[in-house]
Amino acid sequence: MKHYTFVDYATQGYLLGVGLLIQFFHGDRAPLWPWLLAAHALGLALVHGLIRFYAGGPRCRVIDFLRHYYPILLYTGFYRETGELHHMFYAGFLDPVFIKLDAAVFGFQPSLAFMEWLPYMAVSELFYAAYFTYYLMIAGVGLALFIRNREQFFHYVLVVSFVFYVCYLIYIFLPVMGPRSFYRDPAEYILPAEVQPAHVPAVPDAVKAGVFYQLMGFIYRHFEAPGAAFPSSHVAVALTTVWFSFRYLRRIRYVHLADVILLCLSTIYCRYHYAVDVAAGALTAGVLVPLGHHLYSKFRHVGRDDPRPISETQARAYSSRS
Repeated sequence: MKHYTFVDYATQGYLLGVGLLIQFFHGDRAPLWPWLLAAHALGLALVHGLIRFYAGGPRCRVIDFLRHYYPILLYTGFYRETGELHHMFYAGFLDPVFIKLDAAVFGFQPSLAFMEWLPYMAVSELFYAAYFTYYLMIAGVGLALFIRNREQFFHYVLVVSFVFYVCYLIYIFLPVMGPRSFYRDPAEYILPAEVQPAHVPAVPDAVKAGVFYQLMGFIYRHFEAPGAAFPSSHVAVALTTVWFSFRYLRRIRYVHLADVILLCLSTIYCRYHYAVDVAAGALTAGVLVPLGHHLYSKFRHVGRDDPRPISETQARAYSSRS
């Protein structure tokens, strides 16, 4: 493990930890468990092999990129997997709890009302476009820092990965469908009568005609993981990326912040999340970003030239110089 960095330990730890959960708790609620377990074993081997090859092999731009960027390439697979594992510990979905909580806090369902208040293509396309930029900002900020400053990139990947891995673990234990449950999507899940509204508004035709609405529909049909709504990882990770813009990419920080604010609103407008999911996502970022930053500062040189951890004071001094 000589050449492992802290994010390598975190990623391998996630692969191993979830693999052990699959092995011991799959029961009859995770029918694909043999394949998932094999995928985790393969992932452990491939990541370890990549790290060892990079440490001892010839320098190559492609290998260099994969060696440091590989956690970002794993996020979608890890996310999708939660949709296969979310019933290992709870047989159904916990949506009734969150629907009641939204009603108690707001007196209505914001995830149904918001689009009804503003059923216009110009508004909907703005929100759906902001929601789509989530995928761009994760890779884009990472790529910008990878090119600009490797130390800043290592910092970014560790903290973003840390936030993602915690969210994914929560999804496995707390399956929440989100507002799609109002529409019986997936069809096999039916909300209890006491939380199913008498009237569920349809998506307006003007909204359906939008390009970004259709693009997000395609993404959700093919890549969505049911049961991964609480907390909103879109909100948690988007706020994490904007934290790094304010720290390292200051020229874009206010544009990025405006986009993230629109994204947070869009999760409700586009009927992907309950309002409490968004609040929980913001709280998740508020807790995990400082904690991830602390872990980075403490272990930033583990696996690199100087294996000794540095202090928080040293980390701040480096950041001020860079």
